[in-house]
Amino acid sequence: MLEPLRAGRHIVRLCRIALTLARYDALFPLEGVPGAWPLLMLARLVPRARKSRERPGERLAKALHALGPSFIKLGQMLSTRADLVGEEVAGDLSSLQDRLPPFPGEAARAAIAAGLGHPVETLYASFDETPVAAASIAQVHYAVTAEGADVAVKVLRPGIARAFTHDLDLFLWIAGLIERAQPALRRLKPVAVVNTLAESVRLEMDLRVEAAAASELRQNLGEDPDFRVPAIDWQRTSREVLTSERVIGIPIDERQALIDAGFEPRAILEKAARAFFKQVFRDGFFHADLHPGNLFVAADGVIVAVDFGIMGRLDRKTRFYLADMLLGFLTGDYRRVAEVHFDAGYVPARQSIDAFTQACRSIGEPIFGKPMHEISLARLLAQLFEITEQFEMETQPQLLLLQKTMLVAEGVGRILDPTVNMWALAQPLIEEWMRENRGVEARLADAAINIIDTLERLPALVRNLEKVVTSIAEEGLRLEAETRSALGEGRRSVVWLELPFWIAALALLAIAAAMW
Repeated sequence: MLEPLRAGRHIVRLCRIALTLARYDALFPLEGVPGAWPLLMLARLVPRARKSRERPGERLAKALHALGPSFIKLGQMLSTRADLVGEEVAGDLSSLQDRLPPFPGEAARAAIAAGLGHPVETLYASFDETPVAAASIAQVHYAVTAEGADVAVKVLRPGIARAFTHDLDLFLWIAGLIERAQPALRRLKPVAVVNTLAESVRLEMDLRVEAAAASELRQNLGEDPDFRVPAIDWQRTSREVLTSERVIGIPIDERQALIDAGFEPRAILEKAARAFFKQVFRDGFFHADLHPGNLFVAADGVIVAVDFGIMGRLDRKTRFYLADMLLGFLTGDYRRVAEVHFDAGYVPARQSIDAFTQACRSIGEPIFGKPMHEISLARLLAQLFEITEQFEMETQPQLLLLQKTMLVAEGVGRILDPTVNMWALAQPLIEEWMRENRGVEARLADAAINIIDTLERLPALVRNLEKVVTSIAEEGLRLEAETRSALGEGRRSVVWLELPFWIAALALLAIAAAMW
């Protein structure tokens, strides 16, 4: 009974989404959704639909912004998925601003009192009710603690959790329909993508998690004299409220202001490059939302980062893959680039390594031999992800997030000094890290650790194998009912996929008739 109700609720929501997309002339995403053609056809009949001279991605960004917080987050995630929406649309979505009108200061005070269990007056000596920033999930106010410390107070939007829950369930429902009806699209893991978005949003809506991320990054970079993370006031932090040291500085993209303050833009870029390298390669934990609004240059020349709601992690194996792959591209060793993809298991062994090498060459040759400042490693990664569809390379969310972050970081670098590539500035650190971690001695040490780990796990593996063999011998091999049903699904899935869109299309037809 619950599933039909769920489907009905989502069909109504689909109608509203289609109307908004039509209003912004941004219906094209539905063209790639199997079974959605009836909804697409009738949505175009709505009189409010209009043409625009803007690029498709620009129109889609405006439509997603109009649809609200969940869709803004979806658009930001899609900006990392050029393999799904194309590089141009992904680039346009990357400019999607996570800004919404602020909610009243009184509501912020009430949320703080509820979240921290004390009235605002007892927590802060002064509290500015006018927010300095307002985004889809939270907004920020300046305050002064009873001890006299200047702080920034981040407060969740009232009711935001409920709104996200409804929309994320819709996204998951659509992704499930696509996976069931289009096996060819399962490689792109639409359900996994939505689950990743849901997990990211869930973490963002618990400000204690963001505070912990800031604390971890601050600890990792504690000895770095050129990069600083604000301290967290844990006594005034909860799920709904985050209090941290207030940051005063010049936004990193205001080049002339930096020069007027006596700073050398190239020196600032060098500091940013070194800090980003340490986060990605040394620690495997990086700030994944490095747009200019989140980076400031303090009076002492130190770069200070804020907003740690979106963070990325790379395990040791992924960092090795990334280093080997980038080095292969930059040295023109395309066979090595292909080999690291197969060794990591990203490309199935049944694919042709020679064909994949050729595809990698098609990406690398246009940049090989170019001056370093003309090479965009972020663009290189984006092009690599685009060609992998024909080789069945599964989506690697952690690398997509890194690619997006690198693209934003490169943009900041070009503003500071367009004649310099930030990765070239970090090259000595990269080479040292490669020697320490990818040299012969390091590889032998890793092999020894893997052998010891395997030997330690061997007894448990043998016991598990014995249990499986005994079970099959006694009871035979059985398939679950769900598996048997999935094997016989066939064409029926396509029919059932189209049904919700037909219902939504009929609803839109009624709306259109009423408006005529």
